[in-house]
Amino acid sequence: MARQLRSIFTASGDMQAQQVRAFLEAAGIEVVERGESLRKTHGLTLDGIGAVEILVADADADRARALLAAADAGEFRLDDSAVEHEDH
Repeated sequence: MARQLRSIFTASGDMQAQQVRAFLEAAGIEVVERGESLRKTHGLTLDGIGAVEILVADADADRARALLAAADAGEFRLDDSAVEHEDH
């Protein structure tokens, strides 16, 4: 039986889709992309043309949405004290 996939995000182009994909895969969530072929040939998004739908297994959908919401809220942002600057 094929696994059920659920759409959890619609990216506005290939670059955003790749960022979301990498973020979710780093958390151990397998991602499938579905979208317009124009994004590959022309690299643009206009009125939904070029949009990329991010799909994950039904079992991972809630966790994936929670991770994306946390990222959108800035929960993964590094503050200035976390980054060391070297003097050259």
